[in-house]
Amino acid sequence: MPKPKTNKHNKRKHAKRKNKSSHSKVGKEQAIKQAILAFMKAHPSKMFSSKEVRTQIELWQGISINKLKKFMDELTERGRLEYLDKGKYRYLSQQKTLVGEIQVTRSGVGFLLQDEGDDIFIGSSSMGKALNGDMVEVRLTRRRRKGGRQEGEVTKIIQRSQTQFVGVVEAATTGAYFFLPDDPKIKTDFYIPKKHLNDAKHGEKVLVGLLNWDRLSPEVEVLQILGKSGEHDTEMHAILLQYGFNPNFPAKVEQEAANISEKIPAKERKARRDMSDVPTFTIDPSDAKDFDDALSFRILENGHYEIGVHIADVSYYVKPGSELDKEAFQRATSVYLVDRTVPMLPEKLSNRLCSLRPQEEKLTYSAIFEMDENAKVHKHWIGRTVIFSDHRFDYDGAQAVLDGTSEGPFAEELKTLNDLAQKLRKQRMGKGSIGFESNEVKFVLDEDDKPVAVVKKIMKDSNHLIEDFMLLANRTVAAHLYKLKKNPPLPSIYRIHDLPNPEKLQGLQQFVQHFGYKVDFEQDGNPSEQLNQLLQKVHGSAEQNVIETIAIRSMSKAIYSTHNIGHFGLGFQFYSHFTSPIRRYPDLMLHRLVTNYQKEIYQENPVVLEAQAKHCSNRERTAAEAERASIKYKQVEFLQDKIGEEFSGIISGVIESGFFVELDDNLCEGFVPARTLEDDYYAYDEANYALVGKASGNVLRLGDAIRVEISGTDLKRRTIDMVWLGRAIHPA
Repeated sequence: MPKPKTNKHNKRKHAKRKNKSSHSKVGKEQAIKQAILAFMKAHPSKMFSSKEVRTQIELWQGISINKLKKFMDELTERGRLEYLDKGKYRYLSQQKTLVGEIQVTRSGVGFLLQDEGDDIFIGSSSMGKALNGDMVEVRLTRRRRKGGRQEGEVTKIIQRSQTQFVGVVEAATTGAYFFLPDDPKIKTDFYIPKKHLNDAKHGEKVLVGLLNWDRLSPEVEVLQILGKSGEHDTEMHAILLQYGFNPNFPAKVEQEAANISEKIPAKERKARRDMSDVPTFTIDPSDAKDFDDALSFRILENGHYEIGVHIADVSYYVKPGSELDKEAFQRATSVYLVDRTVPMLPEKLSNRLCSLRPQEEKLTYSAIFEMDENAKVHKHWIGRTVIFSDHRFDYDGAQAVLDGTSEGPFAEELKTLNDLAQKLRKQRMGKGSIGFESNEVKFVLDEDDKPVAVVKKIMKDSNHLIEDFMLLANRTVAAHLYKLKKNPPLPSIYRIHDLPNPEKLQGLQQFVQHFGYKVDFEQDGNPSEQLNQLLQKVHGSAEQNVIETIAIRSMSKAIYSTHNIGHFGLGFQFYSHFTSPIRRYPDLMLHRLVTNYQKEIYQENPVVLEAQAKHCSNRERTAAEAERASIKYKQVEFLQDKIGEEFSGIISGVIESGFFVELDDNLCEGFVPARTLEDDYYAYDEANYALVGKASGNVLRLGDAIRVEISGTDLKRRTIDMVWLGRAIHPA
């Protein structure tokens, strides 16, 4: 007698039926997808909607449009189809891949940077193991329906942008140790094997190195313990290392600098144009130590003025291929945090040998101009010189002389130079130079490095005087090298600034209408004229800063390149950087080019020059990020003891999750989350930089004057939380 079948047996039988049904369903779906692909492949150049595909595939006319569309979307995600605008799809003959640098946002999504066209959107789930700045391979998938931006997913890491990271050690209750990166763009936690802790403890800030990323979480080892998290020196040091700037120079670089003689050889002095008897002085910030430019002035027999722009001759001391040169190139720039400077060159060079200190003879590279009283340049000369700086001004001291409140030395020279600088500026503005004035702040720190006040930096005539003569020297040297030899011109390095994006200019045009300003960028002629008229109108208004911010966002980024396209923002056909070789590597490169071309040495490789220019542009961008990070840290620290206090401010940025507010008095910036707006539900209006109340129609727009309360600060995340209190009225 057979045994009765058990429940267990029945369950297995049911599972088999279920699996068979499931396999049948999968097989049917796969057949539908194959049919879709076969049809699309037969018409590779045509576009079809899901409805059009359904009518063409007779065998599967019974399938719903929604189901068919779902299958076509899945094929698009796999890179077999391409989604276009208005619900159309097209066959992809092969999976398209692109290689480039990925830039990750704080929200965790990324963008593959493109030289032309829109950047490729990479969703957080499609990032793979890519980190900000990595060189990656991306497979194009589909277009987002909103905005039509091309999407992709990371398929391969080609090169890591960094393998060292800064953050905090965290001990789990299980006894395991983890590393939490400071960089908010990194959303991954790192695992630290105990054998690689190297005495680091919970809560300490450390520098780690990537060991491998074979598992879900990357494994790292502690390379350096920076100190207790939250302490000033620890945090400033951490910011430098986070962005790849080591405050210390390698021993071999310091040794090479130490071996350089401080004496100027008689032979070298004789080979240069002697300007040591011409009245010469420097004008720099009061706390500056690296004086890399000086001005000389004298009246010639014909009544014209001889103006010398003298620049530290770093190229005499830093030879190509030396350890000093390799380190300077790697850094590419000096970095200026709120309380310290990390120089591109060791202190012996940056603050002593190359610094144009008063009462010292120095080797310089000079651009010397013969000008008339209308600031017209009649002649110029570029070459190596010897100077003697007679006096050192800071900006305030020079301004006091210009204002007539001080009868310091070189008063007449300063006033004449200021008059010429104003005429140069007027000429420049008349030819399309755009008059942006950025708001910068300086923190006043107490003996414990705590910020006790925030001071706005104000550009005065003394600042503009130096700026205008440096601009004159930079554009003259750039044009001089370009015109030395034609068909083709000699390879050189330029500071270029492309035309603005027309779509962004249209956005700016629409935005300023909310404040009652009218501008038309579609008029014939250079848009710089329209921009200057707008900037003049908003000058001194409450909305000046926010309108200038949006205007700057509409601009391209200025970069270094061997391909000269001019500098739109300055209105110059030729422009380069010549005047700061102590703190900028491209200036050192330009000095070397001048030397070689004057000696008729034409061996520069434009491909190598372009790669160097790109590196310098990248390092400049990274240094700016480090500087902003240090400012943000001090802003948070400054407001830590002001929780609950009220401030007036202006909406400085709007995103879907809320809006940023820049405070009027101290320019500190915080964030008001949309979820804290209790009076209504607010939807994001991207086109108008606004959040709009669904029920009330209330609009919170970029540039609006409001009142806020400081509700919280987080030093670790460098964030300031605010609560919106209502509208504010700026004083006239």
